Amino acid sequence: MNKSGLLDLNNIVTSLIILQDEIFKEIEVTKMSRLDELINKLCPHGVEYKKLDELLEIRNGYTPSKSKKEFWINGTIPWFRMDDIRKGGTILSKSLQYVSLSAVKKNVFPANSLIIATTATIGVHALITVPYLANQQFTCLILKKKYIEKFDPMFLYYYCFKLDEFCLKNKHKSNFASVDMEKFKTFKFPIPPLEVQKEIVAILDRFDGLCNDICKGIPAEIKARSQQYEYYRDKLLDFKNSHDVEYQSLTDICGTITTGKLNANRKIENGAYMFFTCDAEPYRINEYAFDTEAILVSGNGNGHINYYKGKFNAYQRTYVLCNFNSIESKYLFHYLKYHLNQYISTFSKKGTVPYITLPMLQNFIVPIPAIEEQIRIVNILDKFTKLNAELNAELNAELKCRRKQYEYYRDKLLTFKKLS
Repeated sequence: MNKSGLLDLNNIVTSLIILQDEIFKEIEVTKMSRLDELINKLCPHGVEYKKLDELLEIRNGYTPSKSKKEFWINGTIPWFRMDDIRKGGTILSKSLQYVSLSAVKKNVFPANSLIIATTATIGVHALITVPYLANQQFTCLILKKKYIEKFDPMFLYYYCFKLDEFCLKNKHKSNFASVDMEKFKTFKFPIPPLEVQKEIVAILDRFDGLCNDICKGIPAEIKARSQQYEYYRDKLLDFKNSHDVEYQSLTDICGTITTGKLNANRKIENGAYMFFTCDAEPYRINEYAFDTEAILVSGNGNGHINYYKGKFNAYQRTYVLCNFNSIESKYLFHYLKYHLNQYISTFSKKGTVPYITLPMLQNFIVPIPAIEEQIRIVNILDKFTKLNAELNAELNAELKCRRKQYEYYRDKLLTFKKLS
């Protein structure tokens, strides 16, 4: 931590980069040379390629009938959905939901086979290490008996990253995203010698573990920075023990509280003016209705609050606060970002979508310290906000760079000369 109390981003990121690059170099020098020796020895003239439907049995996932309770009680067979991948990763042995044996059509899908999303969230796959079922979003790929001894399941798992890319490039052009399954069947897999496969898997396991460590570490750093920002913001905007503030409602503070007049479908690409809606980020539009300094509050209660000065337009469910009386507008902006969502939640029933009405907004109470104190708070929080955004951008760029580097090595390892 440096003198200002901030975590030292440069040292952290630099250490991560140096560590990863050193290990990448070690792997490339030692493991790659070993792999080259194996390829030159075992398959110097190239490797055979086979179409997907020649190598693999294709089975569709399905959802057992929800109306039959016996299918879903005391289940022992894992039933995989996209949520399992989101929460558990892409090599899975446990699922979030289980079904009973009576729910199985024909037989379960065998262990060490693959599921790949061919509808909706296309471009995602997983290796399942236990007997299982999967829902209809997935196509299940099962090695045919005569090829079982010719493949390491982990090699197929890694090669399916290429299949993910193929699926994304070969979708039907319709409102419902789905893969062209006739083209899907023609995707080709290489069949390098098993010893070569195992060496590639060993290298990619090392790469994968390293990349995962870095990719987990960077989001953790981003989270830590957000918490650090929130800590300082909370201290600055906590007036519970202060006697040097007065309290006013937004009706008293704002000379004008109105709403936008446009529907969200009026947004266009590359418009000349900002268009504020209930989404976190504004869109663009080619017409404006306001030319002022304003705070924009999302009416659906999701906490999106923006500050803007100039010409802009707003969606009809967005509140526009302007013409401020005896208050620093940026101070009000920071205070609303901190406190308004908590206020809205007190009006919402459990399980309902939060929202804010005009009377709720008008009656919101704001503590108002001396103008000099408001300016001091604004200067600090503006600097923190800018710094936080810059740090997050740098960390996200580094995360993207690391992933691209890993994908480059993975692609290099999985590219083979085709046997003529």
